Amino acid sequence: MSHQKRIIWLTIFSIAMGFLEAAVVVYLRELYYPEGFNFPLTSMDIHVALTEIGREAATVIMLLGVGMLGGKTPYQRFSFFIASFAIWDIFYYVFLKIILDWPASLLTWDILFLIPVPWVGPVITPVLISITMLILAWAINVRCLQEVSHSVSRQEWLILITGSLLVVGSWTIDYITFSMQRSDSLLAFSSYIPKNYNWFVFAMGEFTLLFAIYKFWIRTKTK
Repeated sequence: MSHQKRIIWLTIFSIAMGFLEAAVVVYLRELYYPEGFNFPLTSMDIHVALTEIGREAATVIMLLGVGMLGGKTPYQRFSFFIASFAIWDIFYYVFLKIILDWPASLLTWDILFLIPVPWVGPVITPVLISITMLILAWAINVRCLQEVSHSVSRQEWLILITGSLLVVGSWTIDYITFSMQRSDSLLAFSSYIPKNYNWFVFAMGEFTLLFAIYKFWIRTKTK
């Protein structure tokens, strides 16, 4: 299969995964948030909560599998994985908007992930990170097609990891701070209402990620 066809099918698969994810959330909100999704989060039965955590982990594994099957080199596989992840995440919100007319705006708070603690932030933040992931995937694939070095250097990896940790920190630090003030972690989960998002930490993480991509692009530029 040609490179172009692989990208087309990766995109189709990722969009379908986005719909599947949105469909699951529609069912969960019908069961647990019949009046509309809002914080604090409704406590789930333990078997439902564990199933939901397992589903999130399985989703990441499935997207990783697409990258492993679609790419020809380790870095191309990585780029296919993050591209698939980004497309899935963006279309997840697109389908939620179509089906539930949610979120009301890009600044609406959402629960982003549950492992190992809840990740919470305005909808625009995962969308921006998904766009950044697409830029990195595009840069790696362009260099691959140019048949030049498309490996990420150790320094660039370090910058990418630092930026990623900052972004994840912006999504988790408020909940972690809140839960540390509670003796019961389950009580913290069911009573947490996000109020202040650390935009500065997020902006630093986003800038760091973009800087790493820029360094990679300039370093691998052909003369």
